[in-house]
Amino acid sequence: MRTGLAYLKSLDDDRCIYLRGERVRKVAEHPAFRGITKSVAGLYDHAADPKNGMIYTSPETGEPANKVFMIPRSQEDLVERRKAIKQWASLTNGLVGRSPDHVGSFLAGFAGNARFFDTEKRKFGKNVEDFYRRVLKEDLYVSYVIIPPQSDRSKTAQGQEFAFHQVGVAEERADGIVVRGAQMLGTATTVCDYLLVSCIVPMKPGDEPYANTFVLPVGAKGLKLYCRPPYALDRTSVYDYPLSTRYDETDVLAVFDDVFIPWEHVFVCQDVEKVRAQFFATPAHVLGNNQAQIRLSTKMQFLIGLARKIAATNGVDGFPGVVEKLGELACLAAIVEGMELASESTCSIDKNGVAKPNPRFLYGTMGLQAELYPRAVQILRELAGGGPLQVPSSSADLLSPETAPDLKKFIRSPGVPAEERIKLFKLAWDLVGTEFGGRHLQYEMFYAGAPFVAKGYSFRNYGYDEAVAQVDRCLASYGIND
Repeated sequence: MRTGLAYLKSLDDDRCIYLRGERVRKVAEHPAFRGITKSVAGLYDHAADPKNGMIYTSPETGEPANKVFMIPRSQEDLVERRKAIKQWASLTNGLVGRSPDHVGSFLAGFAGNARFFDTEKRKFGKNVEDFYRRVLKEDLYVSYVIIPPQSDRSKTAQGQEFAFHQVGVAEERADGIVVRGAQMLGTATTVCDYLLVSCIVPMKPGDEPYANTFVLPVGAKGLKLYCRPPYALDRTSVYDYPLSTRYDETDVLAVFDDVFIPWEHVFVCQDVEKVRAQFFATPAHVLGNNQAQIRLSTKMQFLIGLARKIAATNGVDGFPGVVEKLGELACLAAIVEGMELASESTCSIDKNGVAKPNPRFLYGTMGLQAELYPRAVQILRELAGGGPLQVPSSSADLLSPETAPDLKKFIRSPGVPAEERIKLFKLAWDLVGTEFGGRHLQYEMFYAGAPFVAKGYSFRNYGYDEAVAQVDRCLASYGIND
């Protein structure tokens, strides 16, 4: 099992990251990434400790591996997998959306039906299985870029202003492919080991050069990562910004400047239909999004716990209006948790022996994710009121003999000293008011894509035949003469 120290050392691979016009050196030591890499290292150390119950013997390797990466073969496996994912999510309060178990779950799904990737020309399925075994053996941290850069969204890849705006195959060689172009939205790419590159946006005939799925090390020659503004930079302290400083994953634009990909790292090559079907012809989409819903459930629990504590600190948790708000938060959190558990308890075993969460309940929550999370944030804002705005500029104000006495006298609650009250409201502001909080609101609103995409998953997987049959039975039970 990988340790946190081993993970941190692996980041020193001369990866090409640009921030504020300069090349980043020593990723784990850079103030923009130091917090998130330390948090991820903590995940690995937690999983490697046998007493935490996250280790199992993988049937694919015959060796110890992390349960978050398992291919579940039974409902019991899904339960064990959920418990492991929940442990990791709890360590970050559900605020790291691209932790290693996210894309790791998609890769487990790919490997659950690896033969799908075989073609008449090449047996790509073996590549999928081999890489999945590497993930198990080495505890690899894989992120992904599966969305083309936003440009003319009325056209697919072939209709853009210039060729290779979206990443595609510029050259096919005997030993592999050379790719060129760009892809977004590389969440956590700066701090992971490997990058999975594909496209979830539908393509059409003529887009074949861009219809690929492959993996590559983040330190690969020719791969360049351009960061959005990191939220950990220029923060005064962890006390003042407890979330921004520790959990900012930093999204990037990934640019591929004629990057060579050996055949053993290619899963799909210039095949529109394969790229379109890969997530649903395998268990990848349900396993990857099952992990995401476990994480979201943990995040919702954290949010409503914060709201409850604020109400108690302000002494208003007995007011009928506040109880109503807290009750609504409880409903929202219970919906996410309950639907995740329902998808697990009514799972099915597919033809390859993989246990798949029930998509009726899995996608039911995803379809409402863009409404559930913003509503919860809004209620937290209402309950916090002006509290987050009336906090000192930094922890230094509480440490200075000149300023501390006034703050300790006037910013307090009964039984709650100033340091604890300020700490609580700074935490709330970092979740709802800072750039970090705003990014998380945007993330949850568009995690599953545009609303019509997210609700489309639910429409296609609910099982409308059953509902319509019930109506037909009712209609058939009476007539015009009754």
